[in-house]
Amino acid sequence: MLVKDVMTRKVVSVLPRAAVAEALDLMVRSHVSGLPVIDEAGSLVGIVSEGDFLRRSELGTEGPERHWLKDLFLPGQAAKAYARTHGRHVDEIMSHDVTTIGEDAGLEEAVELMEHHRVKRLPVVAGDNVVGIVTRADFVRGLVEFVRQSYDEPLASDAEIKEHVEAELRAQKWAPVASINILVKDGVVNLHGVLTDERERDAIRVIAENVSGVRAVHDHINWVEAYSGMTLLSPEDNEKGRLRENI
Repeated sequence: MLVKDVMTRKVVSVLPRAAVAEALDLMVRSHVSGLPVIDEAGSLVGIVSEGDFLRRSELGTEGPERHWLKDLFLPGQAAKAYARTHGRHVDEIMSHDVTTIGEDAGLEEAVELMEHHRVKRLPVVAGDNVVGIVTRADFVRGLVEFVRQSYDEPLASDAEIKEHVEAELRAQKWAPVASINILVKDGVVNLHGVLTDERERDAIRVIAENVSGVRAVHDHINWVEAYSGMTLLSPEDNEKGRLRENI
């Protein structure tokens, strides 16, 4: 999928010299956590987000008092910090270094940019114009269409389910293929076998859950300690054992 397939096209923006109060009102009213800052010529000059309002003098959160030596030898940094915590206009507190992306970029690139720059939103640009914005919420909305199960689709046969689960296991280098056995009946997958790394358990179950037609997954995989040979039942089987003891 491309950025343009999930991005929000109606961009709520703010002018650089807009009052901080105006930006806050706009964010609350529009239910957004960040605003692109666009000047009168239509150019993107910054971005202001909820993170820019965490350190504010009005809230008493401007941060610990700086040592006088820092103010003496680093006056520029002290002045910048003061402007951000006391500024009354958007251009005094906004982030100037904005990471953007094109509308024809892939979602993988968007995710990499968000993670690398530690941002929650990317203005989408075409030339000098902002044509949209992509946020984490847009990824969630786009993902819904893929993970929502369609009950109109015919269920796969047990043999097809087993084949798909085994094929995906073989495709994963971490998967203990030789020690896992898959049994499928009426769309219910039963996982049997042993593993030596407990972290593999969830991933194996996820593989089965993602196969079309699977109605339920039961985990009967035992964990074996590699050095001592000590064996523990799966959490599901262990819980069933405790329930039987209490009956």
